Formats: sequence, structure tokens, C-alpha cells
Amino acid sequence: MSGREQERIVYDPVIRRVHWLSVVLALVTVMLAWGMIGAPRHGAGRVWGISLHASFGLVILMVMAFWLGWRLRHPAPPLRPVLRPFEAAVAKAAQWAIVVLFIAMPVSGYLSLAAAGVPVQFFGLFDLPLLAPHSNRLSQLAIALHLAGEFLIYGLVALHVAAALMHGFIRRDGILERMLPPPRR
Repeated sequence: MSGREQERIVYDPVIRRVHWLSVVLALVTVMLAWGMIGAPRHGAGRVWGISLHASFGLVILMVMAFWLGWRLRHPAPPLRPVLRPFEAAVAKAAQWAIVVLFIAMPVSGYLSLAAAGVPVQFFGLFDLPLLAPHSNRLSQLAIALHLAGEFLIYGLVALHVAAALMHGFIRRDGILERMLPPPRR
């Protein structure tokens, strides 16, 4: 395959950057969540951790909004013909499920705090308006959805990474390279 043909089947540079930015933001958000587990329930460290976790979640939500807008104007390159129809369907479903969860997680996190009457700050710069009615029931439901989403994301991301590694190192079929930075010349 010529270099020109290869260029047509990779994701555009903006989407590749958004992908890797999302990876970094998700890792930071998860590490903050895990760090909160051992913090005293009403301690300053936990409050600070929740605030940072929520702020990074909101950044992920903004990145996903940008991603959706970009994808509407710049469709993904066609899937490589080396994928079986079942593999292509699973790949598309997993990608969209990850996007939906990356939107649902910040929304459910926000709802859990807002419904509990807890101010949601953006990196300590300003408070977001509490757009949910005060409701312990709604807060608990949002927390349950947030926790369920956490494990769904772990599973889907594990599947995504495993598939990428299989394509990159076992099949060596060019699928992994679609999202990697271009080689330096």
C-alpha cells in the first residue's frame, strides 16, 4: 500500500489528539477517584479530590462535545477491509459506547453532587449552577449510575486496548496505526 493510500485510512490529526487527550484525562480522573477512596469522608482531602475529579470530568465532557462536533463535519475514515463484519460491528459499538459513557459519567457525577446540594466547582475558579432539584433519591440514583458506568468503562476500555494491541502486534494489519501519530520522516 502506498503512503498516499495509508494517509486516507488513518484518523485525522485532530481526532488523534482528542483521542490521546481523552486517554490522559480519563487516567487522571480515575486516579483521583481511587485516591478519594482512602480519604476521610468529610475531610478536606476528600473534598479537594471530589472537586478535582469533578473538574476533570467536566473537561472530559467538553472534549467529548468537541469530538462529536468535529466528527459531524469530519467523518471517520472507512474501516480497514481486514476486519470481519462482526469485528467491525463490535469496534463501532464499543467506540460509541465509550463516547456515550464519557458523556454520561460527568453528567451523572454532576447530578449526584447537585442533587445533594453540593456546590460543583470548576478547578476552584467558579461554581456551576445547581441545575438539579435537591433530592437525596436523585443523588443516590446518580451515584449508582456513576459507579455502574465506571465498571462498564473499565471493561470497554480493556476490550478496546486489547483489540488495538492484537491488531498492532499480532495481526499487524495497520488498524493500530490509524490512531498513532504519523512516523517522523
